[in-house]
Amino acid sequence: MTAPEIAWDDLRSAARAAMELAYAPYSSFPVGCAALVDDGRVVSGCNVENAAYGVGLCAECGMVSQLHLTGGGRLVAFVCVDGYGELLMPCGRCRQLLWENGGPELLLWTARGVVPMTEVLPDAFGPENLATR
Repeated sequence: MTAPEIAWDDLRSAARAAMELAYAPYSSFPVGCAALVDDGRVVSGCNVENAAYGVGLCAECGMVSQLHLTGGGRLVAFVCVDGYGELLMPCGRCRQLLWENGGPELLLWTARGVVPMTEVLPDAFGPENLATR
């Protein structure tokens, strides 16, 4: 699937809807994300904070859990938004999570346009590195 074939505005709407369900009482920074799966499904997630700050979950964690809970597959296109619905880049941990579940071809809608994971996480570490060790 190429970037023009992806309904980016629909993905952003799904990310905004997920963001509205975020649990962010400590930071007041709700985040939502959504991704297109290679079988046509859309999965989404929101951040879930915790009083023990370090165990909060990023939106991408919930989204990847939903991916596997609903049948697995590979992520094809991804959007993340903040509490204002503006595009937001995933944190480093979540970039690794996206690489694992979408690979180098996964497309992300960013403030600078649609870019592949190879531009978001160059020289990424992945499952193939484990096979050679």
